[in-house]
Amino acid sequence: MEIELICDRLWREYSSQNPSVKKIRALLTANGEEILNDHIAFRTINDPRVNIDILSGIFIKNGYSPKGEYHFKQKHLFARHFEHPSEPSAPKVFISELLLEELSGGVKKNMSIWLDSIYPKLNLAGDIIFAGNPGFIPSYEIYKSLRDESEYAGWLYVYGFRANHFTVSVDSLTKYNSIFKLNDLLKREGFRLNEAGGEIKGTPSDMLEQSSTMADIIPVSFMEGVYEIPACYYEFAKRYPDKNGNIYTGFLEKSADKIFESTNFYKKN
Repeated sequence: MEIELICDRLWREYSSQNPSVKKIRALLTANGEEILNDHIAFRTINDPRVNIDILSGIFIKNGYSPKGEYHFKQKHLFARHFEHPSEPSAPKVFISELLLEELSGGVKKNMSIWLDSIYPKLNLAGDIIFAGNPGFIPSYEIYKSLRDESEYAGWLYVYGFRANHFTVSVDSLTKYNSIFKLNDLLKREGFRLNEAGGEIKGTPSDMLEQSSTMADIIPVSFMEGVYEIPACYYEFAKRYPDKNGNIYTGFLEKSADKIFESTNFYKKN
């Protein structure tokens, strides 16, 4: 499957579940902007059946190479990003995994039961990045217990394997070619931004500025009924050149740590 087809399929599934994403894209397009994607992100756990090596397989087959590695000690996460060396317009790929051995017995047990139950269907689904949460109806009580210890675990338990977020390349914009201008537009239009660590994470001297919306709150069917919880979000990235004039292509641990919180639970106004 070619990169463009992979991204298009991921986008369709991601945007269909997140109303704000389509609205923001339409808003920018209506303002004459051409939108390019900086990176796509995925979540998983460090089980050898579904770890970073497994999720990245489809991208490696299509010419991507592993680049930076990142550690998030407080959130018990490890991540790696991938780039396509011969297609600079191809989005970067950021895959993180939850380090189960660092979490409580309850989290390990519930995540293991979840993965064991869906794994046979994951195999039948083909490429895991499109699989979602096949044939699984989550428990709201288990979701809440996971969320109390690891929001990341709770999100993965409910949504499974899919794009967690896409990212607008602010460098590709003309009218809204700064994070500040873009954030201001989004707030005026009523979109809620992630304020953890500040609305803008990173600085020009860091060579990367980022911001993001808070995830849409959507209705999800649980064993106990339908409840509204956070789904996915839209990120925005502005990259700067290093002292040699090369655009920075990596990620900042201190910023990414706060971007993860875009899927934290919150009450709608």
